Amino acid sequence: MRAAGGRDPAAAAALPLLLRALLIATACGLVFALLNLPDGRARSSTAPGGERAAGGGGGVRVLVEQGLTREARRLNTVAEEIDGQTDEVAAEEDERISKSPPDTKEKIWMMQDQLIMAKAYLHFASPQGSAHLIRELKLRIKEIERAISHSSGGSCVPGSALQKMKAMELTLSKAQRTYPRCSQMTSKLRAMTHHSEELVRAHQSESSFLEQVAVRTLPKGHHCLAMRLTTDYFSLDPKEREFPASDSRQLDGYYHYAIFSDNVLASAVVVNSTVAASKNPGRIMLHIVTDALNYPTMMMWFLTNPPTPAAIQVENLDDFKWLPGDFSSRFKVKGVRDPRYTSALNHLRFYLPEVFPSLSKVLLLDHDVVVQKDLSGLWDLDMMGKVIGAVKTCTSGESYHLLDSLVDFSNPSIFNKFDAKACTFAFGMNIFDLNEWRKQGLSATYHKWFLVGKRQKLWKAGSLPLGQLVFYNQTLPLDRRWHVLGLGHDSSTGRDDLESAYVIHYSGKLKPWLEISIPKYRDYWNRYMNYDNTYLQQCNIHG
Repeated sequence: MRAAGGRDPAAAAALPLLLRALLIATACGLVFALLNLPDGRARSSTAPGGERAAGGGGGVRVLVEQGLTREARRLNTVAEEIDGQTDEVAAEEDERISKSPPDTKEKIWMMQDQLIMAKAYLHFASPQGSAHLIRELKLRIKEIERAISHSSGGSCVPGSALQKMKAMELTLSKAQRTYPRCSQMTSKLRAMTHHSEELVRAHQSESSFLEQVAVRTLPKGHHCLAMRLTTDYFSLDPKEREFPASDSRQLDGYYHYAIFSDNVLASAVVVNSTVAASKNPGRIMLHIVTDALNYPTMMMWFLTNPPTPAAIQVENLDDFKWLPGDFSSRFKVKGVRDPRYTSALNHLRFYLPEVFPSLSKVLLLDHDVVVQKDLSGLWDLDMMGKVIGAVKTCTSGESYHLLDSLVDFSNPSIFNKFDAKACTFAFGMNIFDLNEWRKQGLSATYHKWFLVGKRQKLWKAGSLPLGQLVFYNQTLPLDRRWHVLGLGHDSSTGRDDLESAYVIHYSGKLKPWLEISIPKYRDYWNRYMNYDNTYLQQCNIHG
């Protein structure tokens, strides 16, 4: 994400010049080093018979070209990432090129390489040098740019473009002969190179910080909503602050859904979508657990917006007196500020048998999901003796989603008990067999590993890595359609996958209630939020 408003104009203006200087310096160093190779190394092109292969000097030039091209392409990429002004044009051109046949793409890439080299030579060409060569380089650059434009997206490269490539090749050969050595520029520009790299790091750091601020800060309208709901809740008569009495929480004849959240709008969307998608909403019992600060907000919202005909219950985390005394703070980790990893509500999932002592099954939903289809079929699944039903998050070749990406296997206590290449599973939409949980004694397993993790850092922050250990070999794999993830960070999920999904999950930083969310996924969330609601209107919250 580009740093908004925090960029020094002078520094920004100087960046292109500094990056050109960096390109020149690197090119010079490559030319100098390769043209001064020792004789033994230069003879690597010698023919088997002992005679130097024809064109041995050309081999050195090829090395120069390849090294120069690679470094120039890297520097151009860095420049575009910082400046950002050519991103859209480059994206459009890349899209056109991607539609070309393989042979055509290869020719276009060759022209792009020639273009980079020509521009590099043009930058370190002296104004007092060969005026003819400078004019020729500029002409060839224009010709190749037009050739790339005409060839992109086509079925073949026109003959005229091939002729221009040959002409550019001859011009580059002249430039190589004209500027055989430029090592004297390297030391002079080394300090400028260092300064450019520092600017890149500074902008990247600033961008990362601003992104974290956007993720962790609720919009102004959400604060307004919480204040109004809280004020109105405490203005009610005490008898009006409760839902109609119901013992449904203890009955297995209902489909019990649990949502642990401190975000009222997110919870509202989960509730609304669950009820709307259900074939039998009258048999749904929704259990929301929130913290003391957000309890009045959550209560007032659902008192005024009941999910009829489903039943609902909102509970305060502080009322669970059986939890450890330090429960609300015990998950804080030094250096980790993201509430997704340190939230006590996020870790309450490991206490489900205690939260629901009379239930045999419960479906736990994260507050950043949308339910699109009836989920009652999950209660009819044969769990095959497993405790949790979940979608696996790895496929062949995706090492990022293997267990060793979350857990430190250099520790013997981990290495001897778990498979480093085991596939991980997803939290966010999980069916739990609480009877099997109690039978397997997984609460004791959780406490054991939690204490081990407190003594030494063995896994990444958050509840997911610990969950992989607690429910290891206790997971029933679900069809991927039950739970499609990544809408909070991955924009490549296709429409067909979204439409066929039972639950879609905005896992990642780009939550649908934030302005930084991925635009094409917002409507899936917005359709379950009634923006005509009086509270939302008063707080200027719109879709």
